[in-house]
Amino acid sequence: MAPVLLDRAFAHFITSGRLEVYYPDGDRRSYAGRPGPQAAMRLADAATARALLLDPALKVGEAYMAGTLCPVGCTLYELMHVLMRNVMERSPAGERVFSTLRYMARSWLQDNTRGRARRNVAHHYDLDSTLYRHFLDEDMQYSCGYFPTGHETLAEAQAAKKHHLAAKLHLHRPGMSVLDVGCGWGGLGLTLARDYGAHVTGITLSREQLHIAQNRARAAGLEGRARFELLDYRTVARQYDRIISVGMFEHVGVAHYPAFFAAMRRALRPDGVMVLHAIGRREGPGVTNPWIDRYIFPGGYSPAVSEVVGAVERTGLWLADCEIWRLHYARTIAHWRTRFAARRAQIARLYDERFCRMFEFYLVVSELAFRVQGHMNFQLTLSREIDALPLARDYMMTRGQRVESAA
Repeated sequence: MAPVLLDRAFAHFITSGRLEVYYPDGDRRSYAGRPGPQAAMRLADAATARALLLDPALKVGEAYMAGTLCPVGCTLYELMHVLMRNVMERSPAGERVFSTLRYMARSWLQDNTRGRARRNVAHHYDLDSTLYRHFLDEDMQYSCGYFPTGHETLAEAQAAKKHHLAAKLHLHRPGMSVLDVGCGWGGLGLTLARDYGAHVTGITLSREQLHIAQNRARAAGLEGRARFELLDYRTVARQYDRIISVGMFEHVGVAHYPAFFAAMRRALRPDGVMVLHAIGRREGPGVTNPWIDRYIFPGGYSPAVSEVVGAVERTGLWLADCEIWRLHYARTIAHWRTRFAARRAQIARLYDERFCRMFEFYLVVSELAFRVQGHMNFQLTLSREIDALPLARDYMMTRGQRVESAA
């Protein structure tokens, strides 16, 4: 019965492109809408068919990890392109029901208290750093690169991102204090210290990232200007000239936005400036894909810009500037997918085949979220005082320039 019902669901669901499905009983059906991408998949058993019918947003990824859903004559990317493009046009009935329930529960799902935030960070960022070295650039930038011409290499795009953000911070004199909230493996903080003469404090909840960032600072001879701590943003006790946060806000949770921006306001000196770089969504408030929440980023959420701006306004901060990056992250993840595939054998030895399939699925659906499902990046420039930044935004056009370090 499940294949019959799933057959009807696919016939209703596919309105763009073409999908061919090989069912467990040997039957093969084709579903087509207006011209678009094409792909095919095989379902191994009736249990998989039932699961896809009830909760496709979760079960497609789980079935791929288990090997009971396989692309046929196409790549995983091509298969997910068809499915995700059609989801944007007409979500399956089961997915609409579960999505509504998840939206109602999202405050609980994103209740990232201090203890829960630490556990959620460890789930992803405390994986063996060798994994990340296999597919990230040499500086280990695990966020969106900046492609001003579209032809940059991954390393060039990540370097351009760092200097673009530095320009927005307006580090106009050496020795300015900078708080890096969610500092990753330290690459941005080390750049700000080395190239702009800043005194950087990076904070993270990942012990693995902390260890590497501290070692990198020592190796670079920057211990005096770049230090890294295991610290929750809620417990920052001093004030800084500048605050930068890249790729961390997605782990805060909607219910904690007031606490986050209140903490940032307290940590800013009266004439201070903050730049917030995060993933957002075009279509308004929503929910995190349940597969991503379970396997990749528990407690994570990429907000609509409207949700963030509302929280900023209630905190009394000035929104001095907003910039939207549309396809930059899609290009970044495409580089990561290529690099991951080239080193897949080494990663399988580090973990196992199921892990590789999980990570492949994560990278594929993440890239497609930016290409066909309205995800983007936003950068907000915030200040406490109206005159904390120059009158005109031309000061941001100094990307690539450096401030000479103080002796």
